[in-house]
Amino acid sequence: MTQGKKIAAAVVGATGYAGAELVRILWDHPQVELKAVTSRQYAGQAIAQVFPAFQGVVPLVCEEFNAQSIGERADVVFLALPHKLPMAIAPQLEGTNTRIVDLSADFRFNDQAAYEAVYQPHTSPDLLKKSVYGLCELYRKEIAQAFIIGNPGCYPTCSLLPLAPFIQQGVISTRGIVIDAKSGASGAGRGLSLTTHYCELTEGFSAYKVAAHRHCPEMEEILSREAGRDVKITFAPHLVPMSRGMLATSYSMLEKDLDTPAALEILREFYKDAEFVKICPDNALPRTSHVRGTNYVHIAARVDEHANRLILVSVIDNLVKGAAGQAVQNMNIMFGLAEGAGLNAAPYPV
Repeated sequence: MTQGKKIAAAVVGATGYAGAELVRILWDHPQVELKAVTSRQYAGQAIAQVFPAFQGVVPLVCEEFNAQSIGERADVVFLALPHKLPMAIAPQLEGTNTRIVDLSADFRFNDQAAYEAVYQPHTSPDLLKKSVYGLCELYRKEIAQAFIIGNPGCYPTCSLLPLAPFIQQGVISTRGIVIDAKSGASGAGRGLSLTTHYCELTEGFSAYKVAAHRHCPEMEEILSREAGRDVKITFAPHLVPMSRGMLATSYSMLEKDLDTPAALEILREFYKDAEFVKICPDNALPRTSHVRGTNYVHIAARVDEHANRLILVSVIDNLVKGAAGQAVQNMNIMFGLAEGAGLNAAPYPV
């Protein structure tokens, strides 16, 4: 990147929740100029009409996606679209100077068969082979060189970051890992759905897609890569009546002697250079409210010595570290910027 030159960015699918969060973050990024926002549904309308919070702040008008126009104007394109659409769009941008961060699942897998088993046939397998999984704290070197990033899912981000140090070091068994996770309703997207209507959601708490969620194979692929052998997990997601936020609790059997202070020390050492990973003090557990609107992940560890089990608790904002914030963090790494550029505002205290 040329010294002093701002990165030209475009958000494709800017009127979904993750897309709008990208607009919010990129608009205030000191080294980015947001050149274009696209929306098929709202083309021709000011984005401030779609999201009144942007009134008087973001003057951009939504436009129809045009690969040639976007490719000529943008150094980086964020694809904030439903699964299947990015695999059709990304090849249209190949050969331009534009780099891509895809927030769907289309480029998260290296194994085409694993993707197709839980999504649909992949129409851009050559690009899939070139994509890099954008879990920033684990794959910085690969991200820096990538043309296309598969931005991780929110559940995998919240679950993998606590587990990675222990699975890498052989501290926990690769069998019998259970992840119990809770998400706010924004994780389901902005589209209308009966389960996320106010009367269906409020004053309730429900599990869904237990042992059948599409993020499970994504997590297994990454954990297997880090362990150097096959890892299988049990994953149980839940919907909580709040707009945003995610909490994951994982349970793993220990392979080595470990107590709680030692477990916390492993996390602190592993993430000592990770700006956005915060390890809770020995006697504290994280709350989703502590990371609301931020790119931080807070992690706590407890060893249940009676059951010989490691328990990890982590929280993120599913729209920021679980989507748009991590996408911007990936962009920062790709363009050699400070990793926290545009992302390091102080968290809300309440």
